[in-house]
Amino acid sequence: MTSIIQEVRQELEMSIDEHTRASGQRFFKEEVKLYGVKTAQVSRIGKAYLQQIKAMEKREVFALCEQLFKSGYLEESFIACQWSYAIRAHFEPEDFRVFEKWVQQYVSNWATCDTLCNHTVGTLVEMYPEHLKNLKAWANSLNRWTRRAAAVTLIVPARRGKFLQDIFELADILLLDQDDLVQKGYGWMLKAASQAHLQAVFAYVMQHKAEMPRTALRYAIEKMPQELKSRAMAKE
Repeated sequence: MTSIIQEVRQELEMSIDEHTRASGQRFFKEEVKLYGVKTAQVSRIGKAYLQQIKAMEKREVFALCEQLFKSGYLEESFIACQWSYAIRAHFEPEDFRVFEKWVQQYVSNWATCDTLCNHTVGTLVEMYPEHLKNLKAWANSLNRWTRRAAAVTLIVPARRGKFLQDIFELADILLLDQDDLVQKGYGWMLKAASQAHLQAVFAYVMQHKAEMPRTALRYAIEKMPQELKSRAMAKE
């Protein structure tokens, strides 16, 4: 297993682009550990090992992912997310605890948070909705990334029209959050839900717009028709 990690790291080091490394930090407010490899190349490197990954036991794949996450490098975290999502057909309810550990211990920026939660964690919750209650516990966390994770985990299910009541309950918990990245996260969740439930999400926004931070409000209404946007943004 260690040889795979070594090979991946060698390929990342060989793919370093100084311009990418120099410009990458500007997308983040916090300090991020970067090789400086373009996203498309990171994806190609991870993809090259997928056949090998899919032939392994799930626990072995999770162990590889954990090694990648532990490095702290953004590019390695993306490959960990790619590999964990690749074995989604084998997810079981108890795997939530593995993903929860990753969120709480290794996620330290919005890009890793969203990549892991949109795909790996979101897929597991869609498969096993009993874990929706765990997302509501995440929404009460002191950790900003765990709170954002609670919302962005439901982006893909929200677009499919699923879990609307749970989405509103999560938004209720996060409604007054002072962290702008959490506000953007739950606003994005509401925006995704509006694609299948436009009137219900609009009604929610109108009910809460006086107290909802403007950042969250703008995200939530982004895909709505202009007339509804204007009504939501109007000061009363």
